[in-house]
This record gives sequence, C-alpha cells and structure tokens, in this order.
Amino acid sequence: MGRVTDLVTFGETMLRLSPPRGERLETTRNLEVQTGGAESNVAAGAARLDVNAVWLSKLPDSPLGRRIVSELRSHGVRTGIAWADPAGSRTGTYYIEHGGDPRGTNVVYDRSDSAFTTIEASELPEGIFENTTTFHTTGITPALSEAAERTTVDLLEAAGEAGVTRTFDLNYRGKLWSPAEARKTYESLFEHVDTLFVPRRDAIEILECEGDAVDIAHGLLTDHDLETVVLTRGEKGALAVSDGSVHEQGTFEADTHDAIGTGDAFVAGFLTRRIDGGAVPDALQWGAATAALKRTIGGDIAVISREEVESVLEGESGIDR
Repeated sequence: MGRVTDLVTFGETMLRLSPPRGERLETTRNLEVQTGGAESNVAAGAARLDVNAVWLSKLPDSPLGRRIVSELRSHGVRTGIAWADPAGSRTGTYYIEHGGDPRGTNVVYDRSDSAFTTIEASELPEGIFENTTTFHTTGITPALSEAAERTTVDLLEAAGEAGVTRTFDLNYRGKLWSPAEARKTYESLFEHVDTLFVPRRDAIEILECEGDAVDIAHGLLTDHDLETVVLTRGEKGALAVSDGSVHEQGTFEADTHDAIGTGDAFVAGFLTRRIDGGAVPDALQWGAATAALKRTIGGDIAVISREEVESVLEGESGIDR
C-alpha cells in the first residue's frame, strides 16, 4: 500500500442504532447512530494508540456506507474499501437495547445479504501486505457468507506468504451459526494463524477443550501449532501461553458504562504493545488497561489515548486537574 503499515484488519462494520437507556426499541422515538464491527473496533482502538492501522471491507457507495468510513477515518484509521453499487447492496445494521437486571441487554442484527457478504479478495487494494507487520481478523467474518469465508482464507494465506504476523479472535456469535459449524471452520483456519485470542467459555463450549485455563491454552497451542494463545476469562483476567511460558494478567477496576467492544479493546491494546516491540506480559497489561478504559465509554470504539492507558498502568486515577 505504499507505506509502512503496522496493522491491517478485515471484516464487516455495521451501523449501530440504540434507543436512550431505559427505552425500548418498539416504543422509542430516538435512535443514536454509531458504527460497530469487531475488526474496525480493533483498528480504531489501535490507531488511537498511535498504531498505523488499515481496515479492509466492502460497503455500498451510499450515504450509509460513507458514514461508516468517515467515522473510522476520524479515529485515524486508513481504509481499503471495495465499493459496491448501492442499487443492489445494503449496509448491515444492528440494534442495542441496553437494560439492567433482570432484563439484560438485547442485540438485534439486521445484516443478511449486506454488501460485505459478496466480498472477494480481488476487490481489495493490491499490495495490502507490503510493509505490513500484523494482520487481524475474527471468527465473525467467515460466518457471514461463503464468499466472506473464502476471502478470509485468501487474506490469511497471503499474509502468511508475505511474512506478516496473523492474529485471530474467535469471537463466536451464536446468532450467526451453530457451535459445530463454527468449530469446523475455526479449526480449518488455525493453520493460518500465529496468535489466537479465545474466551475460556468458547474454548470449552465451541472448541470442546478440557482442563483448566493453562491446559486449554497449552492444548490449543500444541494441537494447532500456534505461536501464542491468549485466553480471556472475564473478571478473572487473561492468560497467555507463548515461547514455553505462561503469563497471567488480572483486570483493572472500571465502572461499566458500555461493555460492548471491551474484547476488541483488549485486542487493540495487546496488539499495540506487541507492534511496539513489547513482550507478551507487557501486551497483556496493555490489553487489560485498554479494556478497562473502554468499559467507561459508550459505543463500540475505545476512544482513548496512550496517556490514559499509561495512567491506568501506573495506578493513577481521580480528577484530571
């Protein structure tokens, strides 16, 4: 792409529509519009931490498609978009209705037959992995269509041939496919992955792993010839196995305003530190700090700075005077 790129991500981004807190989708008269997509969330979070990040995708050349690109560019993300004819394509959307106990939060997807489901690698910019350090995608993308799965494989293979580090977040979504379908596809992709991020719950329920956290991470590492496995454990923090060592990281205390995108923020922080040359333990710390900050922010994207991450790591808090 003509310049050094720290991070390339690939996946669909949708418009996120949310009623005010306390209101229901079926009765609200107002919807807040934001963007949301796992891979673009990672790109935006990393870009805000001074990573040179590019997001690849396909969108209709319409006001809605351009709205997504404009918002991501505002966070410093460069974009490589395959633009589709708006007459025959659409932008995916999803709706979030926030609710506390006992109702909980509800997510409603409206993304079937979006422009992204027709994506082909040949539609994306040439030379995307020239002078690139890391390529990241997630398990959401291959669930969207056969074309999206095929393009995911094509890009992972191309990144590997270019010597780019490939990272993959399992990101299982039960509303997209069954555990059996997901497991079959995930395991076929692992041969093209260097670093795997996976929630412990999904490792057990989707990948059918057994044992404690260390056993699960070691098993995935050896069974699939991975370089690093990062196992996230919710309130218990994260654990990583890499280079024969086990590293653990707790969570940082945070008030939760919006938990959506927390996992993507963790990945953004982790990858930022690794791209900077940091070791896995340092990357886990950065991931945990970035995730904690995200929980205090509305929307999918971690709208943060390096200074804020460093402040969390240094244990500073209180009023900024």
